[in-house]
Amino acid sequence: MDKLKILVVDDEIRLRKLVRDFLHKKGYDVLEASDGEEALDLFFSDKSISLIICDIMMPKLNGYEVVKEIRHYSDIPIIMLTAKGEESDELQGYDLGVDEYISKPFSPRILVARVEAILRRSHALASSQILSVGGISIDPDAHEVRVDEKQVELSYKEFELLQYFMINQGVALSREKILNQVWNYDYYGDPRTIDTHVKKLRSKLGKKGDYIKTIWGIGYKFEVGNE
Repeated sequence: MDKLKILVVDDEIRLRKLVRDFLHKKGYDVLEASDGEEALDLFFSDKSISLIICDIMMPKLNGYEVVKEIRHYSDIPIIMLTAKGEESDELQGYDLGVDEYISKPFSPRILVARVEAILRRSHALASSQILSVGGISIDPDAHEVRVDEKQVELSYKEFELLQYFMINQGVALSREKILNQVWNYDYYGDPRTIDTHVKKLRSKLGKKGDYIKTIWGIGYKFEVGNE
């Protein structure tokens, strides 16, 4: 089996080397870019990249600009690195389609654990069958979502969240459980991360977004009403 390839984008040489060395130890191939323009050049020239780790503050093009451009063409998983701690910065990244946010300084082992969790789930989705509920259908093999037969573009994390909701329809899911199951690690950040993703997901689903009910004080429940 070919090694999975990861693109690491950061203008700090020492940080790139640190991340590269940890990923190499886990058996991944690593491409490196020192600025946003180089990152886009590599992304569009190499179709075998499985995941991107990208800093925000970089020369030429910043991380947000890189993500925005990539999201026009691909739903590849993206982990954003940032030295910033403002909630608005994280929300901007999630709005653009970032799947994970890790603040500097960080533990390389934690970063690798999140990379592995995302890649395990993305490859597991490929072997799943089509799931249809209430006019929404998910084809994991094609990574495609249709609402009343019309295709809807979702980010990787939105796709995974919707699938989890549909599989557990009718079940009240706490934010903690969603974080553990969808993010698949002990999340130490703001649980409002889920609220941001749910808001975006509801918007993209249109009227079907009403299937995602808010359970005050608990979390959410995916429930299809009688039609």
